Amino acid sequence: MMRAKKSLGLKPSVHLMVRPTRRRAARLGQNFLMHARIAERIALVAQLAPDATVFEIGPGTGMLTRELLKRAGKVIALEADYELFEKLRTEFSSEIADNRLELMHGDIRTFDISTLPKGYVLVANIPYYLTGEIFRMFLESENQPSAMTLLVQKEVAERIARSKKESILSLSVKVYGTPKREFVVPRGAFRPAPNVDSAVLTVRNISRNNFASRSEEERFFALIHAGFAHKRKFVRTNLIDAGLIPAKTAGGDSPDAPLNGAFREKARAEDVPLSTWLILCRL
Repeated sequence: MMRAKKSLGLKPSVHLMVRPTRRRAARLGQNFLMHARIAERIALVAQLAPDATVFEIGPGTGMLTRELLKRAGKVIALEADYELFEKLRTEFSSEIADNRLELMHGDIRTFDISTLPKGYVLVANIPYYLTGEIFRMFLESENQPSAMTLLVQKEVAERIARSKKESILSLSVKVYGTPKREFVVPRGAFRPAPNVDSAVLTVRNISRNNFASRSEEERFFALIHAGFAHKRKFVRTNLIDAGLIPAKTAGGDSPDAPLNGAFREKARAEDVPLSTWLILCRL
Protein backbone atom coordinates (compact mmCIF):
# COMPACT_ATOMS: atom_id res chain seq x y z
CA MET A 1 0.00 0.00 0.00
CA MET A 2 2.81 2.42 0.84
CA ARG A 3 4.50 1.57 -2.45
CA ALA A 4 1.29 2.21 -4.39
CA LYS A 5 0.82 5.56 -2.72
CA LYS A 6 4.35 6.56 -3.62
CA SER A 7 3.90 5.64 -7.29
CA LEU A 8 0.71 7.67 -7.50
CA GLY A 9 2.29 10.65 -5.85
CA LEU A 10 -0.22 10.56 -3.02
CA LYS A 11 1.28 13.30 -0.96
CA PRO A 12 -1.39 15.66 0.38
CA SER A 13 -1.15 19.15 -1.04
CA VAL A 14 -0.25 21.82 1.48
CA HIS A 15 -2.10 24.45 -0.56
CA LEU A 16 -5.47 24.14 1.15
CA MET A 17 -8.00 26.89 1.73
CA VAL A 18 -10.38 25.04 4.05
CA ARG A 19 -9.68 22.20 6.42
CA PRO A 20 -11.89 19.31 5.19
CA THR A 21 -13.29 18.16 8.54
CA ARG A 22 -15.67 15.27 9.06
CA ARG A 23 -18.39 17.70 10.14
CA ARG A 24 -18.07 19.60 6.86
CA ALA A 25 -18.02 16.37 4.84
CA ALA A 26 -21.13 15.12 6.63
CA ARG A 27 -22.97 18.37 5.97
CA LEU A 28 -22.03 18.46 2.28
CA GLY A 29 -22.12 14.72 1.70
CA GLN A 30 -18.70 15.04 0.09
CA ASN A 31 -15.14 13.84 0.64
CA PHE A 32 -12.50 16.30 -0.52
CA LEU A 33 -9.78 15.25 -2.93
CA MET A 34 -6.42 16.10 -1.34
CA HIS A 35 -3.83 15.10 -3.95
CA ALA A 36 -2.81 17.38 -6.80
CA ARG A 37 -1.40 14.51 -8.88
CA ILE A 38 -4.77 12.77 -8.97
CA ALA A 39 -6.55 16.04 -9.77
CA GLU A 40 -4.10 16.50 -12.64
CA ARG A 41 -4.80 13.00 -13.91
CA ILE A 42 -8.56 13.58 -13.79
CA ALA A 43 -8.15 16.74 -15.85
CA LEU A 44 -5.99 14.84 -18.35
CA VAL A 45 -8.46 11.99 -18.92
CA ALA A 46 -11.20 14.57 -19.49
CA GLN A 47 -9.34 15.36 -22.76
CA LEU A 48 -10.24 19.04 -22.70
CA ALA A 49 -9.76 21.22 -25.76
CA PRO A 50 -8.02 24.57 -25.12
CA ASP A 51 -11.27 26.41 -25.89
CA ALA A 52 -13.53 24.05 -23.89
CA THR A 53 -15.99 25.29 -21.30
CA VAL A 54 -16.05 23.05 -18.22
CA PHE A 55 -18.83 22.88 -15.67
CA GLU A 56 -17.58 21.70 -12.27
CA ILE A 57 -19.93 20.65 -9.48
CA GLY A 58 -18.64 21.20 -5.94
CA PRO A 59 -15.12 22.61 -6.43
CA GLY A 60 -14.60 22.35 -2.65
CA THR A 61 -10.99 23.30 -1.90
CA GLY A 62 -10.28 24.11 -5.56
CA MET A 63 -7.86 21.22 -6.08
CA LEU A 64 -9.47 20.02 -9.31
CA THR A 65 -10.50 23.54 -10.37
CA ARG A 66 -6.87 24.57 -10.53
CA GLU A 67 -6.02 21.74 -12.93
CA LEU A 68 -9.07 22.37 -15.12
CA LEU A 69 -8.11 26.03 -15.49
CA LYS A 70 -4.72 24.96 -16.88
CA ARG A 71 -6.34 23.05 -19.74
CA ALA A 72 -9.73 24.58 -20.56
CA GLY A 73 -10.72 27.95 -21.92
CA LYS A 74 -13.20 28.59 -19.11
CA VAL A 75 -14.47 26.87 -15.97
CA ILE A 76 -17.94 27.42 -14.51
CA ALA A 77 -18.00 26.13 -10.92
CA LEU A 78 -21.00 25.70 -8.63
CA GLU A 79 -20.34 25.42 -4.87
CA ALA A 80 -23.12 24.70 -2.36
CA ASP A 81 -21.19 25.61 0.81
CA TYR A 82 -21.06 29.38 1.32
CA GLU A 83 -17.86 29.37 3.38
CA LEU A 84 -16.07 27.40 0.69
CA PHE A 85 -17.55 29.67 -1.97
CA GLU A 86 -16.16 32.78 -0.26
CA LYS A 87 -12.69 31.27 0.13
CA LEU A 88 -12.67 30.09 -3.48
CA ARG A 89 -13.61 33.57 -4.59
CA THR A 90 -10.55 34.94 -2.78
CA GLU A 91 -8.21 32.17 -3.90
CA PHE A 92 -9.14 32.49 -7.58
CA SER A 93 -9.73 36.24 -7.70
CA SER A 94 -7.42 36.77 -10.68
CA GLU A 95 -9.02 33.97 -12.73
CA ILE A 96 -12.47 35.38 -11.95
CA ALA A 97 -11.32 38.88 -12.97
CA ASP A 98 -9.99 37.48 -16.27
CA ASN A 99 -13.37 35.76 -16.87
CA ARG A 100 -11.64 32.37 -17.00
CA LEU A 101 -13.54 31.22 -13.92
CA GLU A 102 -17.21 31.85 -13.22
CA LEU A 103 -17.90 30.92 -9.60
CA MET A 104 -21.48 30.47 -8.40
CA HIS A 105 -23.05 29.63 -5.06
CA GLY A 106 -25.95 27.17 -5.20
CA ASP A 107 -27.29 23.62 -5.04
CA ILE A 108 -26.89 21.46 -8.14
CA ARG A 109 -30.35 19.99 -7.55
CA THR A 110 -31.97 23.35 -8.27
CA PHE A 111 -29.49 24.55 -10.91
CA ASP A 112 -30.83 25.48 -14.36
CA ILE A 113 -28.76 23.40 -16.81
CA SER A 114 -30.18 25.34 -19.76
CA THR A 115 -28.06 28.35 -18.73
CA LEU A 116 -24.82 26.50 -19.57
CA PRO A 117 -23.25 27.09 -23.01
CA LYS A 118 -23.83 24.43 -25.68
CA GLY A 119 -21.16 21.75 -25.86
CA TYR A 120 -19.90 22.19 -22.29
CA VAL A 121 -17.99 19.38 -20.56
CA LEU A 122 -19.02 18.18 -17.09
CA VAL A 123 -16.12 17.35 -14.72
CA ALA A 124 -16.64 16.84 -11.00
CA ASN A 125 -15.96 15.03 -7.76
CA ILE A 126 -19.60 14.53 -6.86
CA PRO A 127 -21.23 13.52 -3.55
CA TYR A 128 -21.91 9.78 -3.67
CA TYR A 129 -25.56 10.14 -2.70
CA LEU A 130 -26.25 12.38 -5.72
CA THR A 131 -24.63 10.11 -8.33
CA GLY A 132 -27.80 8.72 -9.91
CA GLU A 133 -29.58 12.08 -9.77
CA ILE A 134 -26.69 13.88 -11.48
CA PHE A 135 -26.50 11.31 -14.27
CA ARG A 136 -30.24 11.65 -14.81
CA MET A 137 -30.26 15.46 -14.66
CA PHE A 138 -27.52 15.93 -17.24
CA LEU A 139 -28.06 13.01 -19.62
CA GLU A 140 -31.81 13.57 -19.88
CA SER A 141 -31.45 17.34 -20.10
CA GLU A 142 -32.25 19.26 -23.28
CA ASN A 143 -28.78 20.79 -22.84
CA GLN A 144 -26.63 17.66 -22.53
CA PRO A 145 -22.87 17.93 -21.93
CA SER A 146 -20.65 16.79 -24.78
CA ALA A 147 -18.79 14.56 -22.32
CA MET A 148 -18.64 13.77 -18.59
CA THR A 149 -15.76 12.93 -16.28
CA LEU A 150 -16.96 12.07 -12.78
CA LEU A 151 -15.30 10.79 -9.63
CA VAL A 152 -17.73 8.20 -8.26
CA GLN A 153 -17.74 5.10 -6.09
CA LYS A 154 -15.60 2.36 -7.62
CA GLU A 155 -18.52 -0.08 -7.46
CA VAL A 156 -20.75 2.33 -9.42
CA ALA A 157 -18.10 2.85 -12.10
CA GLU A 158 -17.64 -0.93 -12.43
CA ARG A 159 -21.39 -1.51 -12.64
CA ILE A 160 -21.82 1.06 -15.39
CA ALA A 161 -18.77 0.41 -17.54
CA ARG A 162 -17.49 -3.13 -16.88
CA SER A 163 -20.15 -5.41 -15.43
CA LYS A 164 -21.62 -8.15 -17.63
CA LYS A 165 -24.89 -7.62 -15.79
CA GLU A 166 -26.95 -4.58 -16.72
CA SER A 167 -28.91 -2.31 -14.37
CA ILE A 168 -31.26 0.63 -14.79
CA LEU A 169 -28.30 2.93 -14.12
CA SER A 170 -25.93 1.28 -16.61
CA LEU A 171 -28.55 1.22 -19.37
CA SER A 172 -29.54 4.82 -18.62
CA VAL A 173 -25.94 5.90 -19.17
CA LYS A 174 -25.11 3.67 -22.15
CA VAL A 175 -28.15 4.75 -24.14
CA TYR A 176 -26.76 8.30 -24.25
CA GLY A 177 -23.00 7.75 -24.47
CA THR A 178 -19.97 5.50 -24.11
CA PRO A 179 -18.86 4.93 -20.50
CA LYS A 180 -15.34 3.96 -19.49
CA ARG A 181 -13.82 3.36 -16.07
CA GLU A 182 -10.55 5.23 -16.32
CA PHE A 183 -8.68 4.55 -13.06
CA VAL A 184 -9.20 3.82 -9.37
CA VAL A 185 -8.66 6.48 -6.70
CA PRO A 186 -7.90 4.98 -3.26
CA ARG A 187 -9.91 6.15 -0.26
CA GLY A 188 -6.74 7.57 1.29
CA ALA A 189 -6.67 10.27 -1.38
CA PHE A 190 -9.60 12.03 0.33
CA ARG A 191 -10.16 13.88 3.57
CA PRO A 192 -12.05 12.65 5.43
CA ALA A 193 -11.42 9.23 3.91
CA PRO A 194 -14.61 7.48 2.73
CA ASN A 195 -15.29 3.84 3.53
CA VAL A 196 -14.84 2.74 -0.09
CA ASP A 197 -12.48 3.36 -3.00
CA SER A 198 -13.52 5.64 -5.84
CA ALA A 199 -12.95 5.59 -9.59
CA VAL A 200 -12.96 8.08 -12.42
CA LEU A 201 -15.70 7.39 -14.97
CA THR A 202 -15.87 9.10 -18.35
CA VAL A 203 -18.88 9.18 -20.65
CA ARG A 204 -18.09 10.32 -24.20
CA ASN A 205 -20.04 10.80 -27.44
CA ILE A 206 -23.13 11.95 -25.54
CA SER A 207 -26.21 12.38 -27.73
CA ARG A 208 -29.82 11.29 -28.29
CA ASN A 209 -28.97 9.43 -31.49
CA ASN A 210 -30.49 6.20 -30.17
CA PHE A 211 -33.95 7.80 -30.15
CA ALA A 212 -36.01 8.93 -33.11
CA SER A 213 -38.31 10.99 -30.90
CA ARG A 214 -39.05 12.05 -27.34
CA SER A 215 -41.87 9.52 -27.16
CA GLU A 216 -39.45 6.74 -28.09
CA GLU A 217 -37.10 7.94 -25.36
CA GLU A 218 -39.97 7.83 -22.85
CA ARG A 219 -40.93 4.30 -23.98
CA PHE A 220 -37.36 3.14 -23.45
CA PHE A 221 -37.34 4.25 -19.83
CA ALA A 222 -40.82 2.84 -19.22
CA LEU A 223 -39.59 -0.52 -20.53
CA ILE A 224 -36.42 -0.76 -18.47
CA HIS A 225 -38.13 0.37 -15.27
CA ALA A 226 -40.86 -2.22 -15.79
CA GLY A 227 -38.34 -4.89 -16.78
CA PHE A 228 -36.37 -4.44 -13.55
CA ALA A 229 -39.47 -4.00 -11.35
CA HIS A 230 -39.30 -7.50 -9.85
CA LYS A 231 -35.82 -9.01 -9.91
CA ARG A 232 -37.03 -12.55 -9.22
CA LYS A 233 -39.33 -12.55 -12.25
CA PHE A 234 -38.29 -13.04 -15.85
CA VAL A 235 -38.17 -9.86 -17.89
CA ARG A 236 -40.95 -11.06 -20.23
CA THR A 237 -43.25 -11.59 -17.23
CA ASN A 238 -42.47 -8.13 -15.85
CA LEU A 239 -43.25 -6.47 -19.19
CA ILE A 240 -46.48 -8.43 -19.61
CA ASP A 241 -47.55 -7.57 -16.03
CA ALA A 242 -46.91 -3.90 -16.78
CA GLY A 243 -49.02 -4.10 -19.94
CA LEU A 244 -46.08 -3.11 -22.13
CA ILE A 245 -46.16 -6.24 -24.31
CA PRO A 246 -49.22 -8.44 -24.95
CA ALA A 247 -49.30 -11.80 -23.17
CA LYS A 248 -50.10 -13.71 -26.34
CA THR A 249 -46.69 -12.92 -27.82
CA ALA A 250 -45.36 -15.68 -25.57
CA GLY A 251 -47.19 -18.17 -27.82
CA GLY A 252 -45.57 -16.97 -31.03
CA ASP A 253 -48.85 -16.78 -33.02
CA SER A 254 -49.61 -13.04 -32.88
CA PRO A 255 -48.82 -10.10 -35.17
CA ASP A 256 -46.35 -9.08 -32.46
CA ALA A 257 -44.26 -12.20 -33.04
CA PRO A 258 -41.03 -10.20 -33.61
CA LEU A 259 -41.01 -9.66 -29.85
CA ASN A 260 -40.52 -13.40 -29.33
CA GLY A 261 -36.97 -13.31 -30.62
CA ALA A 262 -35.96 -10.26 -28.64
CA PHE A 263 -34.76 -12.21 -25.61
CA ARG A 264 -34.76 -15.70 -24.14
CA GLU A 265 -38.02 -16.76 -22.55
CA LYS A 266 -36.37 -17.09 -19.14
CA ALA A 267 -34.06 -14.09 -19.39
CA ARG A 268 -33.72 -11.72 -16.44
CA ALA A 269 -33.67 -7.98 -17.04
CA GLU A 270 -29.99 -7.80 -16.04
CA ASP A 271 -29.10 -10.20 -18.88
CA VAL A 272 -30.76 -8.13 -21.63
CA PRO A 273 -28.32 -5.83 -23.49
CA LEU A 274 -29.01 -2.25 -24.52
CA SER A 275 -29.50 -3.20 -28.18
CA THR A 276 -32.42 -5.48 -27.27
CA TRP A 277 -34.13 -2.83 -25.15
CA LEU A 278 -33.89 -0.44 -28.10
CA ILE A 279 -35.44 -3.05 -30.42
CA LEU A 280 -38.34 -3.50 -27.98
CA CYS A 281 -38.71 0.26 -27.70
CA ARG A 282 -39.07 0.64 -31.48
CA LEU A 283 -41.42 -2.33 -31.86
